[in-house]
Amino acid sequence: MIPRRILPWLALPWLLLAGSAWSADLAISPFQTGNRAPMTQIFGLPTPGHALLLPPGEHAAELALDTTQNYTHNSSGDESAFFDGETYRFNLNLRRGLTPRFEVGLDVPYLMHRGGFLDGFIEGWHDTFTLPQNGRDRASRDRLRYSYIRNGKQEVLVDDHAQGLGDIRLNAAWQLTRSTGGEPWGAALHAALKLPTGDSDDLLGSGSTDLSLWLSGNRTWLRENSAVALFGSCGFMGMTDGDVIEERQRNLVGFAMLGGGWRPWSWLVLKLQIDGHTPLYDSDLKELGDPAALLTVGGDLALGNKTALEIGVSEDIATETAPDVVFRLALRSRF
Repeated sequence: MIPRRILPWLALPWLLLAGSAWSADLAISPFQTGNRAPMTQIFGLPTPGHALLLPPGEHAAELALDTTQNYTHNSSGDESAFFDGETYRFNLNLRRGLTPRFEVGLDVPYLMHRGGFLDGFIEGWHDTFTLPQNGRDRASRDRLRYSYIRNGKQEVLVDDHAQGLGDIRLNAAWQLTRSTGGEPWGAALHAALKLPTGDSDDLLGSGSTDLSLWLSGNRTWLRENSAVALFGSCGFMGMTDGDVIEERQRNLVGFAMLGGGWRPWSWLVLKLQIDGHTPLYDSDLKELGDPAALLTVGGDLALGNKTALEIGVSEDIATETAPDVVFRLALRSRF
């Protein structure tokens, strides 16, 4: 049975559908999300960004909620980790075009670690799609415990509700090339600076200052009354030593994304993407020391000429390197 608290979220797209058909063509762009695992999301791994930047004087805003369900446990050598809980990440992204080839932006996240209420739903999800439970169905439900132990010492522990401002990120992008004709395409160079504004003791931040540099590209093809697109990005992130298991933290990470979308009608986009990155820690634990990969599927629903709702679900395709499942809602608008 689906919990009653989930039903309004499942019904929301259909309630909005009736009023959306009059809008202009939606652009096909990637999900602005990534790996939300407890000891990964504290760093400044950037979202893919946009390959077609805003024109001078135009603004864009996105308010997103990523609801993350975590359950994994592992031990190897002198290390053990146990991640069980839900994290709610609200993020406000603001962008402004300054010149025809340059835009700036800001990400302000607010995080909440909770025991949550989705355990029963996720167990049913895994049963329905014959996904492994990895012991979830035998564990206590709706519990919060993010734990990492090394050499018998508790180095990370969040077992009580925690919330607060995360690490703020400053963004900039340069348009390398673009075409905005009937079949738009473009490429952009992005840079981001993540500041240590979140509390690392509660896994709201890393305590490090992170600098990222990456390329993004997007190409759209028209097909009669529909359109298809491919998009991708890749880059590197350098981090200063942080406060979370500093001895095992790496200082350079690579990341990439590849995806595509289909716009069958002007007001609806269906899309799929794969995000991945190299490990952030030197660890024998798969959760921390293996390359991560996750798959996100969903789409965008137009609510007006310049406003859209994004709905997505992410799964860890490299198991245990990313959260079990992430439900995403994002409302974005240009003005």
